Amino acid sequence: MIRAGSESGLLATDLYQLTMLDAYRQSGMTGRATFEFFFRRLPPTRGFLMAAGLADLLERLEGARFSGQELDWLRRSGRFPDDTIDWLADWRFTGDVDAVPEGTLVFAEQPVVRVDAPIVQAQLIETLVISQLHFQTLIASKAARMVLAAPDKLLIDFGLRRAHSLESGLYAARAAWLAGFAGTATALAGMRYGIPVHGTMAHSFVQAHDSEEQAFRHFAQARPSDTTLLIDTYDTEVAARIVVGMTGWLRERGIRVRGVRIDSGDLEAHARQVRRILDDGGLSEVRIVASGGLDEWKLGALVAAGAPIDSFGVGTSLTTSEDDPALDCGYKLVSYAGKPRRKRSEGKTLWPGAKQVFRRFGGNGRLVGDVLGLADEDIDGEALLRPVMRNGLRLPQPDLAASRERAAQSLAQLPDALRALDGPYAYSVEVSQGLQRLAAELAAQGH
Repeated sequence: MIRAGSESGLLATDLYQLTMLDAYRQSGMTGRATFEFFFRRLPPTRGFLMAAGLADLLERLEGARFSGQELDWLRRSGRFPDDTIDWLADWRFTGDVDAVPEGTLVFAEQPVVRVDAPIVQAQLIETLVISQLHFQTLIASKAARMVLAAPDKLLIDFGLRRAHSLESGLYAARAAWLAGFAGTATALAGMRYGIPVHGTMAHSFVQAHDSEEQAFRHFAQARPSDTTLLIDTYDTEVAARIVVGMTGWLRERGIRVRGVRIDSGDLEAHARQVRRILDDGGLSEVRIVASGGLDEWKLGALVAAGAPIDSFGVGTSLTTSEDDPALDCGYKLVSYAGKPRRKRSEGKTLWPGAKQVFRRFGGNGRLVGDVLGLADEDIDGEALLRPVMRNGLRLPQPDLAASRERAAQSLAQLPDALRALDGPYAYSVEVSQGLQRLAAELAAQGH
């Protein structure tokens, strides 16, 4: 794991952040700057995004330092003068951060995090901010779609081995739990985040034995209070009958089989046959777990068909966000030295100044629209960005369980038009008059 203060602390950034810092410093530009992180647009198959990753960002930001090894490497590179490297040795983040709470739904062009700090601090953390917020928001948004597709089903993250790194797999487990998954197969996520950890068995365990029944007995004896048996190694229905045949042996030893897992083939058809075999054998309490190439569309289809599946394990499509593996996002300067700034690049024009999102709800508690305004405007609605760090120190924040509750509440507030797996989607985001006036004033000045 890359952690702040390790060999890959602040040096895990783009080189141009360091070259800009050197230029700012040599030019005497030390004024305070405001940067905002936002998503430019949503993918065609996303009606919303779910903000995630803030807690890990704040933890790393508070402890961000250049290690001795990093400073030595910079010195040996010859790219920077010694006095700049000496200055970097004392670099600390002392700025302020305001952010949308984790588990909140966000839309295009809305600031999710706002950083206010000396420009030599706010600029350097760009890569850290984007990498921490982009990935977990990407995965939480994907997981939220699965939660909507399979309500009242237990969803388990099985994706660590298919994630692009161990670190991304860990963050994916956190983001999925935040969005409403019931747990993860990633043991480290249980230790670090307190997420419920679930595990069954692999086909290799069955293959290593001379018979399925022998494999099932050995596993059940090792896990007497938490046994889930994988039954599709050879013949799914035959294995289900083996489980039924073991009922007396299991009861004599006080062993409880909680579930059976199907990982291949026609999951709906197998689940129906297995459910009938188990029920006829007096094992109606045994749950059926299904896994293998699942995404939100397949989950929705199985649920709509009434497949008797109690729980789903989801891997690759979750931890890679397979259909949309990246979001168009940015971290951009909106104010420097007390003056609003505006980027006007073709296709990437930004609204200037520090901003706030004001959310409005209907009488039924559902979202009806947002207003994007200036941070100091008085506009009706819930102000989404809240103080989370002051003077480089984290403020008290909701724990992961509370953020998970907020995510569930956010999904309950979704209007019907945004719940569908496929678009087109429509959600009203207005721009305040004050923000429009400021933009017009800057345009008149050629900015």
